[in-house]
Amino acid sequence: MGDDERRARLARRHAVAPGHRVADPVEATRSVVVLHATEPATVHLAVHARAEVPRSAVDHALEGERSLVRQLAMRRTMFVFPRDLLPAAWGSAAARVAATERTRLARDLVAAGLADDGHALLAQVGEEVLAALDAAPPGLTTTELRAVVPAMDVRADLPSSQVGPGRFLTVLGAEGHLVRGTNTSHWRVFRPRWATMAAWLERVEEPLTAEAGYAALVRCWLERFGPGTETDLVWWLGATKGAVRRALADVGAVEVVLGTGAPAYVLADDVEPEPVVAPWAALLPVLDPTVMGWKERGFYLGEHGPALFDRNGNAGTTAWWDGRVVGCWVQDPDGVVEVRLLEDVPAEGRAALRVEAGRLQTRLAGERVGTVYPSPAMRADPGDLTYPVLRA
Repeated sequence: MGDDERRARLARRHAVAPGHRVADPVEATRSVVVLHATEPATVHLAVHARAEVPRSAVDHALEGERSLVRQLAMRRTMFVFPRDLLPAAWGSAAARVAATERTRLARDLVAAGLADDGHALLAQVGEEVLAALDAAPPGLTTTELRAVVPAMDVRADLPSSQVGPGRFLTVLGAEGHLVRGTNTSHWRVFRPRWATMAAWLERVEEPLTAEAGYAALVRCWLERFGPGTETDLVWWLGATKGAVRRALADVGAVEVVLGTGAPAYVLADDVEPEPVVAPWAALLPVLDPTVMGWKERGFYLGEHGPALFDRNGNAGTTAWWDGRVVGCWVQDPDGVVEVRLLEDVPAEGRAALRVEAGRLQTRLAGERVGTVYPSPAMRADPGDLTYPVLRA
């Protein structure tokens, strides 16, 4: 399966090509399985790239109807999940993260001299936090929880880690006991009230088994990102090769050969060629799920990886033309969206990117979106750029 075919699949299935955008935030999320939510603005901007909906529609899906839910899961990363996919995560990727975080925190509590039995203190804090939240709908901020649960208000610096109140909440959140609920701040800054998952969702499904959970996640991933390699899936899931191989077998995935000659996988009913997609442009935010969807990214990233990812593998903003990343976007001091090209783009592409810059600028309305993950291309001095900056 060649690179052109893979890029055509991406354009349609990820709803990033303008002619293939979807109707609402839940559909936008499903188009890429889950949304990255490490930076709060990414959630809104990733939806904006895929759906013509107001910002209030995203907030309603997250906090009103609660059809989208924040959950710590794969690779210890915060994501926004469609609600019905949560049981799969709770039983597999989130459970793996939770077990690791619980073990580490229990060990660190003892190493810091804060407890003789770290697991016992964790159990105590967990019970007290859940009781405090049950007694205080619609939830409490971290500061408020520290005041009513003194046992969690501990701090210590260790050689390779820190102990603080947030780590208790991380464990309970990964385990699916807590959820980051209502935002008390701006859409670009997330300061949540914590709530119990039971109170937030009212009806909580049982977690799937680990095997069933991984199979469900792998099926969703293959529907949207396939073909993908074993390496891609191990990385995306933050799982073991054994777990991925079992999940691939469980969903009946079939092997195909990429243009590079490497083996990859698709679902058994998804082997037919994808129709050609007309050339398209898109501007995607920091940590967009499309950009972060594969470990092996050459078919859409080319040689631009070092310019567009930081040293820890976090993607900055990206500018796309015809299925490939060709640059990034930033805002000038006045909030004007600027597209920075890393390669020559034809006149048709430059015009389409200007349209997308105008669309994004209209949505931001002068509000500047900061990031802790700026890529080298985003940080570059404008005077050092090879190609002219594009504006609406």
